[in-house]
Amino acid sequence: QSHGGHTRRVNSVSVTPDGQRAISASSDHTLKIWDLPSGQVIRTLQGHNDVVNAVKVVNGRWIVSASKDKTLKIWDMDSGKEVRTLFGHSDAINSVAVSPDGRQAVSASKDTTLKMWDLENGDEICSLFGHSAKVTSVSITPDGRRAISGSSDITVKIWDLESGREMNVLLGHSETVNAVAVTPDGLRAISASNDASLKIWDVESGIEILTLSGHIKPVSGVAVTPDGRLVVSTSDDNTLKVWDLDSGQCLATFFGESLMSCCACGSTGRVIVAGERSGRMHILRPVFPHDPVERIN
Repeated sequence: QSHGGHTRRVNSVSVTPDGQRAISASSDHTLKIWDLPSGQVIRTLQGHNDVVNAVKVVNGRWIVSASKDKTLKIWDMDSGKEVRTLFGHSDAINSVAVSPDGRQAVSASKDTTLKMWDLENGDEICSLFGHSAKVTSVSITPDGRRAISGSSDITVKIWDLESGREMNVLLGHSETVNAVAVTPDGLRAISASNDASLKIWDVESGIEILTLSGHIKPVSGVAVTPDGRLVVSTSDDNTLKVWDLDSGQCLATFFGESLMSCCACGSTGRVIVAGERSGRMHILRPVFPHDPVERIN
């Protein structure tokens, strides 16, 4: 299914825990809540005064968004009303991740820092310093203890969230790292780069396990399926690819009408939501012949 909705690029998508809704963040300054079964827009959220770069669902109750306007906003999922605005970054916020318990968030900014926030009261807990250029992306491990960030300084960094200390630097990409994701078991991280590759890393050792090659232009988004078996990536080459995490084999390629900018996986079943530069949203339900476990008709 493909659906119009935004008037400019979709920069980020997130799916609710029950797999029934998706939230998209766009360069048109808005967020939209989508009903996944029907593909219809339920509500449009307006409040940011610049490009909305990232969005995450918090326990199915709240939505947290990150914007070029230097703020994070928390929204009520049901009413669509803005709950609070978080101030602290001095430049555009490019990405946000939420802890598994939904109580904290980590934001990544063009100001070269990451910040950790208390979502209950909106307070800044601490700042993470170490990147030497804009921080493009952030993800939190399933145990909530570590953050993984990607940056224009070409590095991936692993952080201890309890101490705010940098634990490891992962080197291997040759250009800006645009997106990062973590496997459900927390053992592997995946990074996507302007160098057209994805890399799979061992989180504990920081060693590169595998490079996924197949895209021919910058890779802008990456997600992992809930079963931890597949990696989904989006690229400026107008494609979305599905990869086998263990072998690195490309299992499927979906072609969009313009550059594919972001992706997210539903928490139940094989549902992939992706956004395009054109503002179009795609809801994909791929079925693989070798995988009879979850067939979606």
